[in-house]
Amino acid sequence: MRDEKTKLPEAQPLLHGKQLTLRPFSLSDAPRVQLLAGAEAIAETTLNIPHPYLDGMAEAWIGNQPMSYLMGDSVTWAVCLRESGLLIGAIGIILRAQDSRGEMGYWIGHEFWGRGYCTEAAALLMDFFFRNINLNRIHATHFVNNPASGRVMQKLGMTQEGVLRHHARKNKEWVDLVFYGILREEWLAKPLPIPV
Repeated sequence: MRDEKTKLPEAQPLLHGKQLTLRPFSLSDAPRVQLLAGAEAIAETTLNIPHPYLDGMAEAWIGNQPMSYLMGDSVTWAVCLRESGLLIGAIGIILRAQDSRGEMGYWIGHEFWGRGYCTEAAALLMDFFFRNINLNRIHATHFVNNPASGRVMQKLGMTQEGVLRHHARKNKEWVDLVFYGILREEWLAKPLPIPV
């Protein structure tokens, strides 16, 4: 990410919300990541998480994150409960600096679904990138058969922009992706969708 207007801070920041803290991953998180991401329910709702989630996969994924941040290609945070520090998921953004935009992705451990954690984590990420990094646009997708993720995007004020039919393959099957987006001016024009 070379554009000075959209330059990342030297060190990946901590982001604090009402219920959550977003922090960089460390290799010591690998067993917890394997446990949570290894659940079949997580793999079924995400494009890039395999099932089974094999030994070593979490370490490799976490190990790639510092260089991706340094290069300005992507930023990934561990989603943790603020009071206990318990890791419950991940959220990140793939950056395209030349277009001042990013693609957001996330997962939350199955036992923590339905508590507003994903919405809060996404609001923290989006607010950071729109206010501090000056991204112009953030977009995200979800599987057609995962409407709960779409509800998160709607709560964030994102607009459904279309359905990308047979856009990707998951377990050798074609999947349709519902596409959502939001512009910086839209985000800044209204109050945060949830208290953080």
